[in-house]
Amino acid sequence: MNVDDEDEGPPRLPGAKFYMTPAGHARLTAELAARRAERHRVVEIVAWAAGNGDRSENADYKEGKRRLREIDRRLRFLANRLAHAEVVDPAQQTQRDRVFFGATVTYYAAERDTEVTVTIVGVDEADMEAGKISIGSPVALALLKARPGDEVRVRTPRGFDVLEVLAIHYPGVDGAAAV
Repeated sequence: MNVDDEDEGPPRLPGAKFYMTPAGHARLTAELAARRAERHRVVEIVAWAAGNGDRSENADYKEGKRRLREIDRRLRFLANRLAHAEVVDPAQQTQRDRVFFGATVTYYAAERDTEVTVTIVGVDEADMEAGKISIGSPVALALLKARPGDEVRVRTPRGFDVLEVLAIHYPGVDGAAAV
């Protein structure tokens, strides 16, 4: 297998899906379309540069070929990710009293003596600054299937921490999704 063909994302089991929200899936699909359009433009530039003579000293040609490799690598990544995507709409969750993919969870972290609110999303959607954590993160894995009032232990870089689940929220039509 060519190194360029390898999935650069987190490891997964053979046949396993990449869970993502509908918004995350839409974002990756839009990026795929944008990269395809960008590739078309870069191919035109490379063709123009190739027609300018000696390719060994042609900076436009060399840069275009380098950029094409980057685009192709990202296109393969996105196509693979979307082919193995399992889109899960958190608004459709029926067991709203437990933590599952897509839940927004407020918990108390005893070690840090702080209250934290996070949303559990797919690996490609994680953004700590926005309070979105990956389904594969230690905190998310510890919280899965917990209910309000449950305490779970999670290993952190500073040792073990006890998290107490205070509230669970799923997006919903009626706004009454908080537990």
